[in-house]
Amino acid sequence: MHIQEMESFMPKLSLHPGLDMRTKMIVPPEFLVPNVSNHLPAFSDMPSVFATAMMVALVEATCIEAVAGHLSEGEHTVGTLINLSHLAPTPVDMEVKVSANLIEIEGRKLLFSVAVWDEREVIGDGWHERAIIDTARFAAPPIGCSV
Repeated sequence: MHIQEMESFMPKLSLHPGLDMRTKMIVPPEFLVPNVSNHLPAFSDMPSVFATAMMVALVEATCIEAVAGHLSEGEHTVGTLINLSHLAPTPVDMEVKVSANLIEIEGRKLLFSVAVWDEREVIGDGWHERAIIDTARFAAPPIGCSV
C-alpha cells in the first residue's frame, strides 16, 4: 500500500463503526487440522479438529462481507493484522458462528472486534484489522520494478 493512499482517503458515509456481520458454517472435513494443506506435512498427525488457520479465514471472510456493500467501485479490503485466541476444539460437522463488529475507522484502516463460537462454547475471541485498497493500484508492480 502506498503512503499517499493512507493520507487522502475518505470512506463512504455508509461505512461507519457499529456495522455488524454474523456468519455461520458447518465445519467441513477440509477445515480440520490434518487437512489444512498437503504442502505442510507437520499438520498431518494432529488432532482432527477445526484448524486455527481456517478459523482465521472464516473471521476474515466475515469481516470482508461486513463492509463489502460499503466500499466504492474498485475497492476491496485486505487483512493486515489479526489477534485471535483459539480457546476450544470443534469437531467436524459442528456449526461454527462468527460475529464481527466494526469498531474503528482510521483512514483506510478498519478495526473489527470478533468472536467465534460453536454449538457448545466460545472458541475464539479477538480483533482483526483490514485495510481498504484500490484493487488496480494494489495489484500494480511497485514503481521502478519491472515485471
